[in-house]
Amino acid sequence: MSDTSNADGDKLQDIRDRLRALTQPLVDSLDSRLRRQIDDRVDQRVDATFAARLSVLERALADLDRTLKELEARLDS
Repeated sequence: MSDTSNADGDKLQDIRDRLRALTQPLVDSLDSRLRRQIDDRVDQRVDATFAARLSVLERALADLDRTLKELEARLDS
């Protein structure tokens, strides 16, 4: 009885190992694709955030530039 259960256990483990070996390339491929998609989305969000913050900084610099020009014009008058 224990020989039968041991043999069945070995067969089951062998089937699992073979199934794992057959499916591993698919799993690796899916994992790689998902990582690439996640990286792309993260990059897009980071780029959008940087662009938004950069535009705020650019507006602030433009405001400072205008203010400095107005002050220079007052001093020259």
